[in-house]
Amino acid sequence: MPTPLLRSVHVHPVKAMRALSPAAAEVQPWGLAGDRRWAVVDAAGKVVTQRRTPRMALATAEPLPGGGVVLSAPGHPSLPVEVPHPSATLTMEIFDKPVEAVPAGPAADDWVSAFLEGAFRLVHMDAPEHRRPVDPEYALPGETVSFADGYPLLVTTTGSLDALNSLVAGGDHAHEGPLPMSRFRPNLVVEGTAPWAEDGWTRLTVGEVTFRVARPCGRCVVTTTDQLTAERGKEPLRTLARHRRRDGRAVFGQNLVPEHTGTVRVGDEVKILD
Repeated sequence: MPTPLLRSVHVHPVKAMRALSPAAAEVQPWGLAGDRRWAVVDAAGKVVTQRRTPRMALATAEPLPGGGVVLSAPGHPSLPVEVPHPSATLTMEIFDKPVEAVPAGPAADDWVSAFLEGAFRLVHMDAPEHRRPVDPEYALPGETVSFADGYPLLVTTTGSLDALNSLVAGGDHAHEGPLPMSRFRPNLVVEGTAPWAEDGWTRLTVGEVTFRVARPCGRCVVTTTDQLTAERGKEPLRTLARHRRRDGRAVFGQNLVPEHTGTVRVGDEVKILD
């Protein structure tokens, strides 16, 4: 096999909105710098994702210096949003777990409400005391995450995507393939490994940063959402459920926790430590 390399880096400034693909990113203890530091909540304070609102795939948040974002979407004017002053927080919910966040303000709320056609708010997470603990069953003491589903980073491999697309091609919904990696919303994509090699990883180094593999990533309906059109199909969830089940969940990719900070860059060598 060729030397594994980091093929691409992906950052999602607002949870559930479109991914950006920078050439490099700083790795912080709770994830890539700027990744999922913003989120949208509904009137009840529950986080809004593509699980229930696939339209979120059509919106983009471009980073501003200092941590702000510029929101844009088809048919809507762009809106710069600066990091709000942490004078007051609201309690929101991510998967029934409470977390504190700072409201972005009326202009941002009006923008997301108009885009999603309802009553919504944009919130920001910055203060360390507001970050969420990683699932204690798979975490070491003190490990935290921002607004990502459960872990600081997600890694996928092109070898496994190729193998998955071959399985899709032989199934009942072959017309939906081949599927792009964007369906899985990873942070790091590695090339040059055998299909499903990541099943056996426990620690790896990407460039100057070492990561611990926490657990395989359980997949949901978001993977069936076309990230360019927000339309939904059946794949890859149907094929994953048939061929890639672990502990009752369809899985693809591995959740990572960084062991220290640093920078990862496209083209970095990936070393599997154990």
